[in-house]
Amino acid sequence: MHSPDEIASILSLLAETSTRINSATTGVDHSRLHYKSEENPWSVNDILAHLRACADVWGKSIQEMIARDHPTLRYISPRTWVRRTDYPDQDFEASLQVFTHQRADLLQTLRSLEAEEWSRGATFTGTTRGREHTVMSYAQRLAQHENEHCKQILELMDQNLMV
Repeated sequence: MHSPDEIASILSLLAETSTRINSATTGVDHSRLHYKSEENPWSVNDILAHLRACADVWGKSIQEMIARDHPTLRYISPRTWVRRTDYPDQDFEASLQVFTHQRADLLQTLRSLEAEEWSRGATFTGTTRGREHTVMSYAQRLAQHENEHCKQILELMDQNLMV
């Protein structure tokens, strides 16, 4: 079973993502949010599109683990998923708002879980055969992944100040 401190830490990281992105980008010109270079082929907008795809795919998997008794799920790559969407073409502020609402829904679901429910799991196919994950491992993965991309957004905002 997972400790209350471990759960609280993950919930805190997940809750901070939207705020961190919003803080880094409020009032920033559209061109800076879409700026790419040879050195940085992903714009801030591209990173948000990627984070939305991860939230879609991994969030849905978390929901399935909660709703069903140890389901077998096909792994879907967020990079594949984002190509099926128009997320990279959407207005940044509107996209961030959708991400923020989606995150609030996931947090509400996760906060309602009892400690033992964080151990609910699934078997994923389509990558490494029979890979096992739990609500906790997917929530940790999502939080850590977003944390790295938030750092990347801050770096990009610093680098393209002159754009």
